[in-house]
Amino acid sequence: MTTMFVRHKVANYGAWRKSYDEFHSAQKTAGVKAQAVCQAVDDPNDVTVTHDFADLKSARAFAESAELKKAMQGAGVVGAPTVWFAHKA
Repeated sequence: MTTMFVRHKVANYGAWRKSYDEFHSAQKTAGVKAQAVCQAVDDPNDVTVTHDFADLKSARAFAESAELKKAMQGAGVVGAPTVWFAHKA
């Protein structure tokens, strides 16, 4: 199992969350097994998202997909996200 972490600022959490939820079917198609959304305690527009995948190859393909980049732009992501991958130890 590989977890992809994505941290980014969003212009408006409510608008971003609506777009994120609408992207659910694309996540499933890309192999997302589970996901979670977290907000920083001092800034609700500072969002960290996790997506679990069966393997690193699937996680990287999703992270690099044009579909995800387009969805993030449309959802109001501000600046470049920080993305990293991890395996449970």
